[in-house]
Amino acid sequence: MKTRIAVFVSGGGTNLQALIDAARRGELPSGELALVLSSSDRAYALTRAANAGIPTAVVRSREPEHEQKILNALAEHRIDMIVLAGYMSILSEDFTARFPNRILNVHPSLIPAFCGRGYYGLRVHEEALKRGVKVTGATVHFVNEIPDGGEILLQKAVEVLPGDTPETLQRRVMQQAEWKLLPQATETVARRIMEEKQ
Repeated sequence: MKTRIAVFVSGGGTNLQALIDAARRGELPSGELALVLSSSDRAYALTRAANAGIPTAVVRSREPEHEQKILNALAEHRIDMIVLAGYMSILSEDFTARFPNRILNVHPSLIPAFCGRGYYGLRVHEEALKRGVKVTGATVHFVNEIPDGGEILLQKAVEVLPGDTPETLQRRVMQQAEWKLLPQATETVARRIMEEKQ
């Protein structure tokens, strides 16, 4: 029985699309993309999910009892693991403790560089350029109660080029690292969970 995966999103959903594309290529044999949960009803990621025939749910992070509503949606769709793909809300310790080694996040730097609370989106790349690093990259890690603090699963380095802007660097990190690492790590964890269920 395949591992049922929920992908949490807040925006455009490029990392979600990387997972959808990987699944279509047969690169997620142990997992099924069973739910896309968004913190915004305006996220384009919901359109990507609909186009791929994946059920969706919207739970705004400012709603009262929003984590309980998320748990209800996960239970309804019988979710085994969670992938945070550009999800802009911090999950509580109580929530993450319910899914030990079953929540993945992709972060656009080589952790421990440029990570932790407040480091997301373009800010990560702005800081990398400000510091003058020659190499950056992406990290897929397990999620715990510390922002970007869980065990690292995969990392991939990406060169910083002369003349890079935060936008060009962000795009290169996504194309060369995030979109490759996230499906690989998702399959690795999905396979372990599937084997545990058997």
